[in-house]
Amino acid sequence: MAAIMQADAIVIGSGIGGLTAAALLARYGKKVIVCESHAIPGGAAHSFSRQGFHFDSGPSFYCGLSDAHSLNPLRQVLDAIGEQVEAVAYDPLGHYHFPEGTVPIYGNAQRYRDTIAAITPQGAQEFANFERDLLQLYQGLREIPTLTLRADWQLIPVLLTRYPGALLKLLPQLGNIQASVGQVMDRWVRDPWVRRLIDLECFLLSGLKAHGTVAPEVAFMLGERTSSVIDYPIGGSGAMVQALVRGLEKWGGILRLNAHVESILVENNQAIGVELRRGEVLRAPVIISNATLWDTYTHLLKPEDLPSSYRQAGLETPAVESFMHLHLGIRAEGLAHLTGHHVVVHDAAQDITVPGNTCMISIPSVWDASLAPPGHHVVHAYTLEPYAGWQRNETYAARKQERAKSLYRALEKVIPDLRSRMVLELIGTPLTHAHYLRRYQGTYGAAIAAGAGTFPSCHTPITGLYRVGDSTLPGIGVPAVAASGILCANTLVQPNQTAALFKNS
Repeated sequence: MAAIMQADAIVIGSGIGGLTAAALLARYGKKVIVCESHAIPGGAAHSFSRQGFHFDSGPSFYCGLSDAHSLNPLRQVLDAIGEQVEAVAYDPLGHYHFPEGTVPIYGNAQRYRDTIAAITPQGAQEFANFERDLLQLYQGLREIPTLTLRADWQLIPVLLTRYPGALLKLLPQLGNIQASVGQVMDRWVRDPWVRRLIDLECFLLSGLKAHGTVAPEVAFMLGERTSSVIDYPIGGSGAMVQALVRGLEKWGGILRLNAHVESILVENNQAIGVELRRGEVLRAPVIISNATLWDTYTHLLKPEDLPSSYRQAGLETPAVESFMHLHLGIRAEGLAHLTGHHVVVHDAAQDITVPGNTCMISIPSVWDASLAPPGHHVVHAYTLEPYAGWQRNETYAARKQERAKSLYRALEKVIPDLRSRMVLELIGTPLTHAHYLRRYQGTYGAAIAAGAGTFPSCHTPITGLYRVGDSTLPGIGVPAVAASGILCANTLVQPNQTAALFKNS
């Protein structure tokens, strides 16, 4: 007797990529079950609370959530499933603190160029040429909404029949589509300060500097930043997660928390279901893994389930380092003019990718006071930190304090008396990431440099097994992982279903 199928698709993990794929499939009428190991959905984008302070665990920069015309893939998905996220718009995006001084980084393109011109007039002209080159690419890309894309051969007729004008615009941009940001930068920019600024912008977006970041990624960022709005979701990143969960459940999907998937079941090269930790088996003809590439291939699948050369190549994929995190609750008196985002580069002589040298700071209670008790702020600061060498032993607590020093130094550039204001301190390490997010070495995703390899997309050699998330498309941010979920979900339905959904959203 054939096994009873409990669902059309089972999604392993409730990160943004997994929830996006699941909610869209539910919207298409598929029966979907999402299995999440944690007690909280959201993966690296989940929110958590301590003593009345509500923290983002990961991403903190957002764009287009409150703009109905935004091309942000997450915004498109929310529209398609009939959900929305309230968000507060602001500009500048943040302040970048270099050893030479502090500069505001505006979404508005002219104000951004004016900021650069105040430091280096020649560099501002060079940046304008660089920006113009990338924005021409954006103008073609923006006419092909991510919500209409898919990851199979049927994409070709979709593009040819629905977007011939956009394809014509993109023909002159074929070189840039395949180029790194660094190649475009080399074409136009000589000023060393502007080159470092571009490297920093790329690093914040992809975890790699300009020569490792693909040009369309930054073209999209620059275009959206000036064409749409920079905003922050009321309720933090958890609000985006809850909107996706509401959409999933509204269209009949199921989210199961504390449901740890032990293994993906494969028979005759066909994925047939999953086995949970307590022995429960769920069956479906489609399995979508939102776990990392490395965790999927080493923990969820048996070695013999994959061709050995394919598996080995996948496991050799370079990964973005993990992070140190500081989550602080502080008293807010006297900080009326505090702004929400800061990036601090400590040492100009060191590479920006050296762990501890570049520190990102988010103080979202500047925009959403409900994230902290009255008279307080929440602070989230993070910096790259290698996983190697970390152990939970007798030196762990001391090492946490030592490796958090660069984050404190960065914060004290913004709030000099920070330590006297603290009422809550949480320090996260790569081990924290690996444990709570069940991520290989606590990484945020693949670090495949432009020109050094291709991202493997949602497909696997196993029939019925797909992957979504940060090791399937370039970029480690919310738009990239949301786009991965879109491409996967659309690949599992017919193009006319996608066209109908896009028309109605």
